[in-house]
Amino acid sequence: MSAVSAVANYHCRVGENPLWDEREGRLYWVDIESARLFRVDHASGEHECFYRDERAGAMIGGFTFQADGSLLLFEVDCIAQLSKLGQRRVLLQATDLGMQRFNDVIADPEGRVFAGTIGKNEDSGGLFRIDLDGTVTPLWRGTGCANGMGFTPDLRRFYWTCSTTQRIFVADYERESGSLHNRREFYCAPPAEGTPDGMTVDSAGSLWTARWGGSALLRLTAEGKLAERVSFPVSAVSSAAFGGPNLDVLYVTTAGGNVDSDAVDGTLYRVPVAVPGTVEFRSRIRL
Repeated sequence: MSAVSAVANYHCRVGENPLWDEREGRLYWVDIESARLFRVDHASGEHECFYRDERAGAMIGGFTFQADGSLLLFEVDCIAQLSKLGQRRVLLQATDLGMQRFNDVIADPEGRVFAGTIGKNEDSGGLFRIDLDGTVTPLWRGTGCANGMGFTPDLRRFYWTCSTTQRIFVADYERESGSLHNRREFYCAPPAEGTPDGMTVDSAGSLWTARWGGSALLRLTAEGKLAERVSFPVSAVSSAAFGGPNLDVLYVTTAGGNVDSDAVDGTLYRVPVAVPGTVEFRSRIRL
């Protein structure tokens, strides 16, 4: 494993949702609490903040790429589409989900989106499925913080992180219907390891799971065994995504930044890996 290297420091309060755009050759990510979106060109290293929602109280919990290239933003209480020209259009209000805001999201092979929420209390958060026509279906409740998700390479199983209970769960996934069933515990993180946050899955089926408060990104085998630890110079490691033309680089977001500080908290990092990932799916929500 090569050394971790810094890519860009925008002092993100909650840097999150790294997502590779294979069409552009760029990695996108968000600072949730400041509602800023960033991107970096993998080849040149040039990066920018290309969008900020200036509305009072605005946040972007997560986003997907739509099939048409636009971004689907999961905000505090709505889902909006951001065009490549920077035009934002609200597609769906989501005011009755018992949440403070949306959190991690992921598109499935059919273009649906699985969206986690931060609950108003320790039990009101959960996981929801947004179908192509905008129908919102509650799947799991009973958490304060629904977090990182991923699919196994054969698309037969789905991973979901419950930060509240320090657990990663796995469930059987039906591609045709988008249903999840037979949820069971996959991994329980000991307190000293830090809180499980965002995650991604490589092409061999190993999970790369971030540790908020643990200064690390961990690789878990498909059997749930800890196989590798990558350390970072910050406490809150929040998520990871594969990028680069061969998908053999992990881009890693962190949190805790402050624009009035010279600290490295909130920096985006990258680290090369031996086993590549796969291209993430694009959403196709039509409203």
